[in-house]
Amino acid sequence: MSDWMTLLEVGGPLAAFGGGAAYTRARHPGVYWSTVGLPLSTARLLGSYGSVMEACGLTVQPSRLRAFAVKATTRREVRPVPPRRGIIRPTSTGLRLRLRLAPGQEPADVAASAERLRHAWGVHAVYVNDVKPGVVELRLVGFDVLRDVRMPRKAGGGHLKIPVALREDATAFVRDYRAVPHQLTLGATLSGKSMYLRHLVTGLARQPVGLVGIDCKRGVELAPFAARLSALATDAEQAAELLPVLIKEMEDRYDLIKARQGIAPGTPAEDITSDIWGLPENERPVPVVLFVDEVAELFLVATKKDEERRDEMVTRLIRLAQLGRAAGIYLEVCGQRFGAELGKGATMLRAQLTGRVCHRVNDEASAKMALGDIAPEAVMAACAIAPERPGLAVAGDTSGGWSRIRTPYLSLGDAARICRDSAHLTPELATLEPFRPALPASPVVTPAPVVRPVPVTD
Repeated sequence: MSDWMTLLEVGGPLAAFGGGAAYTRARHPGVYWSTVGLPLSTARLLGSYGSVMEACGLTVQPSRLRAFAVKATTRREVRPVPPRRGIIRPTSTGLRLRLRLAPGQEPADVAASAERLRHAWGVHAVYVNDVKPGVVELRLVGFDVLRDVRMPRKAGGGHLKIPVALREDATAFVRDYRAVPHQLTLGATLSGKSMYLRHLVTGLARQPVGLVGIDCKRGVELAPFAARLSALATDAEQAAELLPVLIKEMEDRYDLIKARQGIAPGTPAEDITSDIWGLPENERPVPVVLFVDEVAELFLVATKKDEERRDEMVTRLIRLAQLGRAAGIYLEVCGQRFGAELGKGATMLRAQLTGRVCHRVNDEASAKMALGDIAPEAVMAACAIAPERPGLAVAGDTSGGWSRIRTPYLSLGDAARICRDSAHLTPELATLEPFRPALPASPVVTPAPVVRPVPVTD
């Protein structure tokens, strides 16, 4: 009887701890990692580092001097040496450590063993970043950070830099308009494309930037942000009138840059510029970001008469994509599909859009439209996105690099409130004033009449 009591006294708390740990791991992976996963993975890494590196083929023969010293002092067998390990730095989502590669090794050797390292050290994923020649950083992620997105505190934002999503390696995906001026964003219905657009708009709304929208769905996506928009077109007819005005604005900015280039001999080199960012701050026009939602609506025509208008709009979009960067005009083009079947000029416009973000799509051809020409291996990753994970996407650029990202949830009401609170930052652009959206009047709430009870008399 006493043995049973002892077993219950010891086993009960252990079972409760195990059940609590399993529940925490499933429901609160961040808490589980900080309390249980981090110590266990650190212990595995420290205890098995040398043997794991040897099993992965990441060890090299020691130098002759080291081999001679080992034989002379310990008389032990000289074993291959692993890359020199730096200090382990724990984070809220994983671990980071740097490795100094041995002579003859390259970062690709470590990256090829990332899956083996993940299993050996019991983490969710291992990512390898090239820090400098001879040094790589291992970023160990303890759990699936894209399941419940929480943006890092230091996301790395700035002027025209918007932290819009979380990468699978727990770093922030920053939309940098200075580095990637134009971008194409594709996604099927309910894929999270609108959520991505909300984060971009609200991030830019807090900065001195002009926001222009073309939303051919009668404005249902961009109209809630009207308080912060400098111009809005809600159908193809209005877009056909707005695009020439943007072209004129771009040409005026080029004239301003040319006037600045009319420099006299002896002018300092730093005063010579080929874009608006080289102009003095008091002369520099504000940057403008053009959002085009459902871009296919600009290409589709119902009658022969509309073809001329379509060709003019597409030509102007292509001109903005080719020449707008130096004038501080950037394009954010969104749609469900985008390819040659849309008509003349579609492929040429897509070639000018450096950044690519592909959410869940309905077929492989749509993923190839977004990523096939820049990162073919990312196409299958985009096709594997499940409908149960809205906001998950594959982001790439013309450098060939790509990664999975996911946008955190932001309600339409909160996004509209941010735009209303930032309305005072809307720049005065005289050329776009005729297209400034009219703000709806606040609804008047009429108080309900007070009904007094009628006294009942006998």
